[in-house]
Amino acid sequence: MLCPLGHAELLPHSPGHRSPLNDFQRLRATELLAVPVDSPPPLPEQGSAEQCAQRCATSLACRAFHHDQQSQLCQLLPWTQHSPRVQLQKNIRYDLYQKKDYLRDCIVGDGSSYRGTRATTEKGLRCQHWQATTPHDHRFLPSRRNGLEENYCRNPDQDKRGPWCYTVDPNVRHQSCSIKKCEDAVCMTCNGEDYRGTVDHTESGTECQRWDLQHPHKHPYHPNKYPDKGLDDNYCRNPDSSERPWCYTTDPEREREYCRIRICKKRPRPVNVTNGCFRGKGESYRGHVNVTVSGIPCQRWDSQVPHKHHFVPEKYPCKDLKENYCRNPDGSEAPWCFTSRPTVRIAFCFHIRRCPDEQDAQECYHGHGKHYHGHVSKTRKGITCQPWAAQTPHVPQISPATHPEAHLEENYCRNPDDDSHGPWCYTMDPRTPFDYCAIKPCSGSTVPSIMENTDVVTFEQCGQREERLQQKGRIVGGQPGNSPWTVSIRNRAGVHFCGGSLVKEQWVISTRQCFFSCDADLTGYEVQLGTLFKDPGPGDPDQQTIPIVRIVCGPSESQLVMLKLARPAALTRRVALICLPPERYVVPAGTICEIAGWGETRGTCHRQPLLGDSLFNTAPAKAILSPLPTTSPCP
Repeated sequence: MLCPLGHAELLPHSPGHRSPLNDFQRLRATELLAVPVDSPPPLPEQGSAEQCAQRCATSLACRAFHHDQQSQLCQLLPWTQHSPRVQLQKNIRYDLYQKKDYLRDCIVGDGSSYRGTRATTEKGLRCQHWQATTPHDHRFLPSRRNGLEENYCRNPDQDKRGPWCYTVDPNVRHQSCSIKKCEDAVCMTCNGEDYRGTVDHTESGTECQRWDLQHPHKHPYHPNKYPDKGLDDNYCRNPDSSERPWCYTTDPEREREYCRIRICKKRPRPVNVTNGCFRGKGESYRGHVNVTVSGIPCQRWDSQVPHKHHFVPEKYPCKDLKENYCRNPDGSEAPWCFTSRPTVRIAFCFHIRRCPDEQDAQECYHGHGKHYHGHVSKTRKGITCQPWAAQTPHVPQISPATHPEAHLEENYCRNPDDDSHGPWCYTMDPRTPFDYCAIKPCSGSTVPSIMENTDVVTFEQCGQREERLQQKGRIVGGQPGNSPWTVSIRNRAGVHFCGGSLVKEQWVISTRQCFFSCDADLTGYEVQLGTLFKDPGPGDPDQQTIPIVRIVCGPSESQLVMLKLARPAALTRRVALICLPPERYVVPAGTICEIAGWGETRGTCHRQPLLGDSLFNTAPAKAILSPLPTTSPCP
């Protein structure tokens, strides 16, 4: 849902700030070369990307610039990728920024800023050069400021119909070029998760904030963290499964707004639909399982009881949110549902089996992947690879002809130049010359799949504690705690409000519901470790108190957060690390599990709330996590 996050006062606003980078489109790890070099570009100058953008924006000769992020140098360029005799080349040192007006094949507003290369009218007539006065004499003479180049369509008089030109037909003086508005040029399907158009204003006309910037609004959707979401420049996108594409705005008073984008007439047919099993993340699962792995019935998608939510079936027509069936409308790791139990909001349906063709070990590469000969043909952003022998949409510098020994077959990911980042490919996206592929490096040991026997997994460097004699007490359903990884999270007043677990000396894992936002100001917040009581006495010799300096939210719907501590905790007999399971690990049936939490004791009249443990067996195939039994305070 597009609701204010309720923390505007915490954001470091820059009133009315608009980044000069908003006028540029970024290509990562790319260099733009003129062949042959008619005149060398200016020498590199010191500056941040924003400073370089400001210089380029005020220079009539500049249309793009290279930026070396490591050395903070930039080089202004008088050409773009659409200029004659230039080529894009992969270069991990540079990011290339090009003025959007020279790259767009659509118009914003009335198209006065359009600087594209369309040179024919809506009826197919060729445009007359602006510097020519035949067959039609006119008053619009070219200058470096008005952009009247060659015979390209332009709008020098702000015609409401958009860019136009004089024609070479003596009988037709001028004609509209009928260039589409950007909001109509690329349509969206479903909820627009796959929309990759170039709309960069909201439906109210407010300009969008760049995804790679944190001002005026802080946000978690950095392009490096979500490479498959297409978070390019400041274009409208839908990275969080909202109703439709949106963006953060450049207005400090408006955090985010929806964008107006045309809906495609034809709804795409679902691909890879499964009913008895699921593939990938299960986004195309259409089966009828309607209980969670622990047996809790699912809540109906068209109901708001007991849990309110925004996944309303009529707003998500492509997600098949029927009845109360397990589905994956937001790209989580597997099908899930809201549960019918008020105390459990969301649960995954991990008991739905994976399809047999998903059980094979995933492809991986050794070293830099120079000898990888697998069949992966999509990048980490989900873009299809361009065939190595093709010349469009990108003219490759590396091809089967130049590297016959590199096995450049079809459009499979390869690493012919031994790039240290691993296998890559040219892409079918005209705005992304190349990208690295979604292939993991091979590890020394095989990562267990969810179908393998996981009994052999052991933990040696964590989860260790000194087994001591438990003090007498009656914690309902449990016993006094011996969980040295459990921490107490405290607010500025020093009051305990949530628990967590120490996973590394300087990191604590906790739950998202304890914090009102992923950008919360945690100044003054701290954790306490090494104590049995929630409110220990001042002389507790094992107690450690450490400030919290950072919060990092987990993936969408994971409900997890990581808290970074100001300094590493000292590991002692009362402070230890909890274990995190290997990737894709499933707790075997019959495993004895333990949960711990802070609570009052019933009937024992402890003076302070106590840390308690509770033991239980797992259900077949999966562990069932349940809260500690409710307890009552002492009178």
